[in-house]
Amino acid sequence: MKNTLIYACLLAAALFPVSAQRQAVAGSRRAGRHELLTANGSSLPVQPIRIVIDKSEYELSVYDAQGWYATYPVVFGNNSLADKCVEGDRCTPEGTFRIANKRVHDKWSRYMGLDYPTPASIARFNELKRQGKIPRNATPGAGVGIHGTWPHDEYMIDRFSNWTNGCIAMKNEDVQEIYRFVPVGTPVQIKR
Repeated sequence: MKNTLIYACLLAAALFPVSAQRQAVAGSRRAGRHELLTANGSSLPVQPIRIVIDKSEYELSVYDAQGWYATYPVVFGNNSLADKCVEGDRCTPEGTFRIANKRVHDKWSRYMGLDYPTPASIARFNELKRQGKIPRNATPGAGVGIHGTWPHDEYMIDRFSNWTNGCIAMKNEDVQEIYRFVPVGTPVQIKR
């Protein structure tokens, strides 16, 4: 029985490799200037705020008027880390967006919708269609946002397991934290 458990753990480690860098990000969740500020009685960032999401690093970083504020681990769409091309490709779009709306979500804790597709996204989509790289009847999709996970599924973030339909998923505690101080209109840059 003991050997079976060891073999199962080794198999899981081989099937779900996590780099040391990614483990450090998961371990240092919430690391940032705001932890120092909490000791002084204030943990809110100084407006204006901007968000930078790095798909290759699986990180969402918050910057405020004083610079870097905090970094959180995130996961993305279920396919590759490629840029979104068409509705249903399960890829997370790249570019510059804004938080268009915010709401409490019954499944994913909090939801902050992005203004995807933007005019730049539509231009890229139309160019791909013109080049014949996507079907003529394809649509660019919509409904991309930043949200939490299903209850009890935060391990997906720790494992860096991409599972969304193109959204950015965070741990529920993390999305609840940034939901408090990220206003509608906040710029969001998504890069690879």
